[in-house]
Amino acid sequence: MTGEERLTELEIRIAEQDKTIEDLSSVLAEQWKTIDQMGKKLNALTSRFLLLEEQTAPDTPVTKPPHW
Repeated sequence: MTGEERLTELEIRIAEQDKTIEDLSSVLAEQWKTIDQMGKKLNALTSRFLLLEEQTAPDTPVTKPPHW
């Protein structure tokens, strides 16, 4: 293999690696966006659940025990 062939092969490898890095970066950015959206939905659902739980909790009247 000549020096020029080696150089060409290295340039091809670098170009492929650059493309792979760009692809991975795009996927990672999309995943973070999805994680952020899921976190917001989880917070909203948690708040709603707590609100519904408060609304359905039985009101326990304060009464004197029967032995009083």
